[in-house]
Amino acid sequence: MNRLEQAAPAGRDAVLLIHGFTGSTAAMKPWAEHFERQGFATATPVLPGHETRWQDMLSVPFGEWIAATEQAFDDLQARHARVFVAGLSMGGALALHLATRRNVAGVSLVNPGLIVDNRVAPYTKWLRLAVRSVKPIANDIARPGADERAYPRTPVAAVAQLYALFAQVRARLPLVDAPVQLFRSSVDHVVSDESVRALTAGLRPGILREQVSLPDSRHVATLDYDASLIFERSAQFFTELVADGEGLVSDQRQD
Repeated sequence: MNRLEQAAPAGRDAVLLIHGFTGSTAAMKPWAEHFERQGFATATPVLPGHETRWQDMLSVPFGEWIAATEQAFDDLQARHARVFVAGLSMGGALALHLATRRNVAGVSLVNPGLIVDNRVAPYTKWLRLAVRSVKPIANDIARPGADERAYPRTPVAAVAQLYALFAQVRARLPLVDAPVQLFRSSVDHVVSDESVRALTAGLRPGILREQVSLPDSRHVATLDYDASLIFERSAQFFTELVADGEGLVSDQRQD
């Protein structure tokens, strides 16, 4: 059972916020707090294997990350007319996967990962037997003092799961029918433009509604100089979808 960082009171539209690979909910809390101030309920689940120690990720299959987001979404949808999803990095990939399996009202992505930018990534399912961890991918943030509270090491076995997750999400992109908003940092040392190209090539025409450049931020942009731009534009995007009557559905997809 994954705890939710914020309770989601009934009677409002809601936003599910999903953090990144080896990261934590610390990167999502300011975003969630802004949504709350705009009248949305929010939930920020801790993905399995996260916010403890990096060794706890070694035995977690990517299916558990998917299951955790689906359970969190279902909990919200039981009490709210519309549930939007916002994701950072791997959280963006999970948000897109969720949009192929549930009636997501809209998706906001910050530097979503869909490609593992490392030539040895396809071999990590074997490499993990010899190498347990490598250097961290934490705190790619331009703003001094910001801390996403990510793991100090990256588990190789978890990279193998990330690689498999991304492949599955790329294959399912044509199934996404929720409106998508994309925020992209001008400098990102974690996720390259290959992921953006995979996203735009995989989504059906008209699904990607808005692209917003983040000129002063790096990968963890929700804690960086352009954070307020992300918060304001994403809340506006979801509010406009509500005003247009999009995403108001009662049944659930189970594709």
